[in-house]
Amino acid sequence: MSGANLAGLLDGPARWGAGRPAVLVGDRPLRTWAQLAEAVARRAAALRAIHDIAPGDAVALFAANHPAYLEALFSIWHAGGVAVPISSRLHAREAADIVDRSHARLCFATADVADELLAQVDGVPVVVLGEAEDEALLRAPTMAPVTRAATDDAWIFFTSGTTGRAKGARLSHHNLFAMAAAYMADSAEVEPRDAIIHVAALSHASGLMCLPFVARGGAQVLPPSGGFDAAELLDLVAAGDRSSFFVPPTLLRRLSAHPAAAAVPRERLGTILVGAAPVLPSDLRDAVGAFGPCVWNGYGQGESPCTITAHGRAQIAAAVEAEDEDALRSVGIARAGMRVRVVDGDDQELEPGEVGEVVADGPTVMAGYLDLPEATAQALRGGWLHTGDVGIFDEHGRLTLVDRAKDVVITGGYNVYPREVEDVLHLDPAVAEAAVVGLPDAEWGERIVAFVVPAAGARIDEAALDRRCLDAIARHKRPKEYRVVGELPRNAAGKVLKKQLRTSAELADA
Repeated sequence: MSGANLAGLLDGPARWGAGRPAVLVGDRPLRTWAQLAEAVARRAAALRAIHDIAPGDAVALFAANHPAYLEALFSIWHAGGVAVPISSRLHAREAADIVDRSHARLCFATADVADELLAQVDGVPVVVLGEAEDEALLRAPTMAPVTRAATDDAWIFFTSGTTGRAKGARLSHHNLFAMAAAYMADSAEVEPRDAIIHVAALSHASGLMCLPFVARGGAQVLPPSGGFDAAELLDLVAAGDRSSFFVPPTLLRRLSAHPAAAAVPRERLGTILVGAAPVLPSDLRDAVGAFGPCVWNGYGQGESPCTITAHGRAQIAAAVEAEDEDALRSVGIARAGMRVRVVDGDDQELEPGEVGEVVADGPTVMAGYLDLPEATAQALRGGWLHTGDVGIFDEHGRLTLVDRAKDVVITGGYNVYPREVEDVLHLDPAVAEAAVVGLPDAEWGERIVAFVVPAAGARIDEAALDRRCLDAIARHKRPKEYRVVGELPRNAAGKVLKKQLRTSAELADA
């Protein structure tokens, strides 16, 4: 390992696990650890010699989950560059905007999005993973990793942009080392026999969560389908030694309900990592019932990658057994090395039981937003990351998220947290998904509107939903209106786009 460069994570497995599979598509090995380390060193040398990538230069990755994705990612670090992963679900115009704002000197892309990107970028070379120009990089001689300082940028994580234009969170080599260490310290033991199956995007959580597995020589497995297929994923788990994977709650529900779930030997499951959106207690109960005590619920954001609080496997299993709804509703306790507080509008810490904004401090917190000094100062004021999430601590130190601060609805002078209403609506078996927003109202200031997606074969009974709300929450929190939709709009990370819901509803009402 050279300095603080994340590329050094490959060095150990390439020596003591040289012949072990490192990258597989399904059950087909593509690279051993020694081969992966060599390919990374060759790619890095070519980035320096052919594309003139200097230490600190940004290199974008606008790519679906490709067998060469992690190889390209580590080669960027090996060459001293800064990786800018971009979700392949974005429009090419959005990706080109990120390439431009990150000052990227080069962009790796997959063939499915490369042509559209080329039509949008100006003067930035695009190398298509797996094609001739990309394969030529592997003919360069190897080079040693470039020394980087711990505080040097490693990954510019462009936030989901649910409430506006995405911002680039500057994550250093130290931030990502700390994230990997926190996972191994307080979440799950990782051994060389472990594998991580990348059903989620490598540009987001799955790519971040690969780091502790790389560090311990755990195989990186890409499903042959290239994405989430419940039957395929369950087959891969059943065929492996011990496998972990990251899924958002919507995919966890599909997995738990799949007929093949019961046939998977529980000893073959490492950790089912869940996050990126609110996780319902029923999601956790169903998953533990289907797979046993292997479900982990983590809370983080791009500004503190995957690392603010977590509810571990044993804790979730115990809460399911005890039928402790409050525990299941929480996102657990502060991760190793993290300080987490709930504060009022003056940034004063609140007592347990009081609702306020969640703030965090620790080794995973970003250096700031790229080229946005004012937004950085606002987000990191007082030395704490202001998450924009509203939460509450209980007497056990468990954090429960109430909502996003910007999503709070003020109706008739009362603050209503949509998450509270959504949790009630989700209890109705006819409701597959629900999202609650506030729309302008001449009498109330804002009126509460619920967008509901029916469960398969079900019909939404608005009167029944009303009764359920009136039995569970204050009358002023009940939706004034229900709108039945086929699906909820989501961003690349799977989060519901409430701003888009509000805008479309206001246009429809105009």
